[in-house]
Amino acid sequence: MNQKLHQFRVEVDDFMQFHPHSPLEEDRRSNFKGLDYYESNPALTFTVTAERLSDDEPLIEMETSTGDVRQFRRWGTFEFEVDGETAHLTLYSDPVVEDFFLPFRDATNGGETYGAGRYLDNHRPGLLRLDEDRFEVDFNYAYNPYCAYSSYFSCPLPPRENWLTVPIRAGEKEYRPG
Repeated sequence: MNQKLHQFRVEVDDFMQFHPHSPLEEDRRSNFKGLDYYESNPALTFTVTAERLSDDEPLIEMETSTGDVRQFRRWGTFEFEVDGETAHLTLYSDPVVEDFFLPFRDATNGGETYGAGRYLDNHRPGLLRLDEDRFEVDFNYAYNPYCAYSSYFSCPLPPRENWLTVPIRAGEKEYRPG
């Protein structure tokens, strides 16, 4: 595992156990032994070129884990290959600023990983804009939404267009307390 990924995971585990804004409930923090992760998989890091979608496209309402909706702009689509199979994802952005969000489900959800899906975004390593339409997508940084740890959170659910049939065996696995 590269040093950057290792250090990031150490920092995430520290945040989860000790930070006042951790999504873990107080009684789970004292027994917290760290999140469970896949081994680093360099084959699941991609440089992709997104096909930009029109700004005139209407905003979409993404359903959340609590039944609410949040608005996002469909920013662009891209494809990549996993285990010889071509996969397609849609990249979303905030309606006001270009904060990028990549929610996805894959063949590991509900068994190895959180059932509702995982995320990448540009506020953490794993989704880096390289230029106008090129991005580095590193699934080794895929993370569980906060609703995986507590029902107090309302998390956007990946739209069907981001449900992959291939397994993404990288990043965080399903959280199992204690």
